[in-house]
Amino acid sequence: SIQSHVVHGYAGNKSAVFPLQVLGFEVDQINSVQFSNHTGYKNGFKGQVLNETQLAEVYSGLVDNELHKLYTHLLTGYVGNPAFLREIANIVKSLRAANPKLIYVCDPVMGDDGVMYVPKELLPIYRDEIVPLADIITPNQYEVELLTGKQIKTENDVWEAVQWFHEKGVGTVAISSSELGSKDTLLAYVSYRSASGTKRYRLAIPKQGNNLVRFTGTGDLFASLFLAHSSLTNFDMGATLERAIATLQAVITKTLTYIPDEVLQGKVVVTSQQRELKIIQSKSDIEQPKIVLRSEKL
Repeated sequence: SIQSHVVHGYAGNKSAVFPLQVLGFEVDQINSVQFSNHTGYKNGFKGQVLNETQLAEVYSGLVDNELHKLYTHLLTGYVGNPAFLREIANIVKSLRAANPKLIYVCDPVMGDDGVMYVPKELLPIYRDEIVPLADIITPNQYEVELLTGKQIKTENDVWEAVQWFHEKGVGTVAISSSELGSKDTLLAYVSYRSASGTKRYRLAIPKQGNNLVRFTGTGDLFASLFLAHSSLTNFDMGATLERAIATLQAVITKTLTYIPDEVLQGKVVVTSQQRELKIIQSKSDIEQPKIVLRSEKL
């Protein structure tokens, strides 16, 4: 798993690794950054950024010891600079040469709610170099729009966008959230293309936290859960989506129970620290997701 690391809180590898381990996966992590906390805190953050040369150096150590042959999956998330992203493409190719069955799960983290929070130079690299290497991709609606260059206003737009990914060679497209639902619901979509055809699923997700509380690290958590359950269900993508969303919703519900009432009533502004996901406290919901929301096969 090549993602960011925060000392305090849950984002990047801190969000993704524990759930994978709880679900029985051995995870070797490369931290693309080491920050004191996530970048949304009001007094900023401090830390170091791994550059592409350092990434290549760490990876070459794995190759020297033939450890790169052990990996079944690669998971990538937030990347902050173009050269680092290009080095990830090299690593995917190397891992796949060592294990042709490698499954690359790419969360193309670029932005949300119409705001891009990575350098714009990353977009063409994701689109032209990374996406064609991915087996599973987990973008949100805004990231789908950035990559395909088309706005999503209807469900038909979703399937046209999904087709764009399939034509690039991506077998599974999981859109973690879209604003196509009602004002109280988000819609998630999965399209799985195999030799026997394409299967499509939709799942409606009730919004939690009355829009006063926005969480960080949920996309990283979703991508890791999706990776885990796609493997555990032997690529039953309807069940994978149900399980991933069940755990995600449970983590959010758990986190909300720790947030003071005056925040939820809109009297006091929530702090970044209060919004940190309660992933450890949700261990049982990771191990045994309680399926309440069902995916609909389309």
